[in-house]
Amino acid sequence: MFRPGMRAYLIPLIAGAALAASTFLPWVVVGGTSLQGVPDVAALWVLGLGVLASILATLSLITRKNSRHPLLIIGLIALGIMFLSWRIMPRTAGERALTISQAFAIVENTPMGTEPTALVGSGIYLGLAAAAVLVVFGLTIVVKRVATPYVVADADDDV
Repeated sequence: MFRPGMRAYLIPLIAGAALAASTFLPWVVVGGTSLQGVPDVAALWVLGLGVLASILATLSLITRKNSRHPLLIIGLIALGIMFLSWRIMPRTAGERALTISQAFAIVENTPMGTEPTALVGSGIYLGLAAAAVLVVFGLTIVVKRVATPYVVADADDDV
């Protein structure tokens, strides 16, 4: 299973597991409350992509077949989802918390509070890093090693 040419597939195996595990970590921290990614649709997609990447890497280790193209596609999709989550989710969660606090203030007839701060959690950072590792690993199929350079023994082209 761990033959010399296939040991590199341990990298996407670990990255896929880290991508899947990132969905269970806090994605957004609003005030002092952390919100996990799992109930969200984007996190379910990332969880599925992480599991799929781990399965592909495991199958590559077992069968000695190359699966860098699918891992590149999986990594690009996961990186896109994680990047959009990093940019959109904290703002959305902050606005949602502000709306809820304003609704409570109206119902309880108390003064309006300030907007709670929404920060990106560790799950999004771990997911971004794992997706980037999958993309870089998948891009290694594009970069080919230069074959052993050789010098033409006879430079006589006139023959």
